[in-house]
Amino acid sequence: MNPTRRRYLRGVGGIGGAACLAGCASDGPGDDGGDGDGESDDSGGDAGGTRPEGTGGPGVSIVSTDGDVGLPVDLGVEVVREAATADHPPRLRTTLTNASDRRVRVGEGRAVHFEYVSDGSGALTFLPVDMEAPAEPDCWRLTDSIAVTEEYRTFELGAGESRSRSIDLYATPTDTDACLPVGEYRFETTVSIVSDDAEPQSSAEWGFSVVLE
Repeated sequence: MNPTRRRYLRGVGGIGGAACLAGCASDGPGDDGGDGDGESDDSGGDAGGTRPEGTGGPGVSIVSTDGDVGLPVDLGVEVVREAATADHPPRLRTTLTNASDRRVRVGEGRAVHFEYVSDGSGALTFLPVDMEAPAEPDCWRLTDSIAVTEEYRTFELGAGESRSRSIDLYATPTDTDACLPVGEYRFETTVSIVSDDAEPQSSAEWGFSVVLE
């Protein structure tokens, strides 16, 4: 069983009360987030503003990723579904690979995969694909904030082993009518190598930038 340290609650999204208590689903090794991928909506046509025709918002692309952070793990991110559809928001997938010849334990288990991580401006956030987020369909702006339990989760990777999770992109609650806002956004999180009792031994920041256009 993964060691955890329960701490406090934090909110994702800037207005209103917490719509749901998130982050309590299984986060064990090999959990790939229940992808259901296999589709990439490239429906075209600019309907004006930030809503291309046939989609619920602009397309997302990765413009930069950080390099080696000096930890025994390699990190990566890729676009799974570029544009929102009436049924799904844009989707990315993050991957951690143990680049060493011994097992490592990584934490915090959700944040390293950018689950519940917002960009620096707070305009966008990533949520797990299996979460029923309070969002407007075909717009993918959260209608309320989300309370996230902040127990400290970890998972183990054997030598050379990889672990991937898919994450969906949402706009945070705002006072405007904008859906997914165009622009460039940077996401950053802390990756830690921890002991078996979940005490961090070494940590580093890793992140990437995306463009919505």
